[in-house]
Amino acid sequence: MRGGPVTTHAAQSTTRYEELARQLTGIGAVRRDLARILPPDCPPGAAAVLTVLDRHGEMRLSRLTEYMAVDISVSSRHVAHLAARGWIERETDPGDGRCRILRLTTAGRAVLGELGARYTDALEKALADWSSEDVDTLNTLLARLRSSF
Repeated sequence: MRGGPVTTHAAQSTTRYEELARQLTGIGAVRRDLARILPPDCPPGAAAVLTVLDRHGEMRLSRLTEYMAVDISVSSRHVAHLAARGWIERETDPGDGRCRILRLTTAGRAVLGELGARYTDALEKALADWSSEDVDTLNTLLARLRSSF
């Protein structure tokens, strides 16, 4: 009889994590909805590059590719798109002339500010019926989840 409660606990634990996996998969739908509010000339991948450069500072393409966890051809395409709009600059790396250093421009920071305002506005509208405490709890738990990986 000792095995009964352990099995039930294990089954509940598995069910709990299966539900968490389903909920996290659903976050993809939220992200896709948020991506729809981006300006046409700033697709989600380009917005991600701007965010990484803002958060981590100037860097080589290889490092950006690592942060984004994509193939270098994908990050190169986004970088070219952003550079063509003047939102980032690519300068020769003084330590290695074969490499380029990527950095946000003033225009890129302005675009990033606009994107942030659009995201904030969309979240505020979508969660208008949530209490402040619920939003704070979600922020705390999502930050905790991110730090666990």
